[in-house]
Amino acid sequence: MELIKKEDLDGFVRVKVQVAILEEDGSDKAQFVPKIIEKTGLCPDGTHLRIYFDHMNFFAVPLTSSAEASETQWAAIDQEAGLKYVIKKRA
Repeated sequence: MELIKKEDLDGFVRVKVQVAILEEDGSDKAQFVPKIIEKTGLCPDGTHLRIYFDHMNFFAVPLTSSAEASETQWAAIDQEAGLKYVIKKRA
């Protein structure tokens, strides 16, 4: 895994995806929610990557998180908070 790069999410923008925020240790089995990512961008202080679902709603992932990306899935782990952010393309 490496640090987050905004361009790793370019292939997930404006396509149907499923999104979940899980506990890193796997104890939380949160449901994946269908979404469409409208855009990504840095927060004003430059510490987080914002992933927008519309012009107001987003979640923010710390840039210090480790991430891995493939054609169909992007995942980032924030070890400080113990969270794993997962985005998967839907068929």
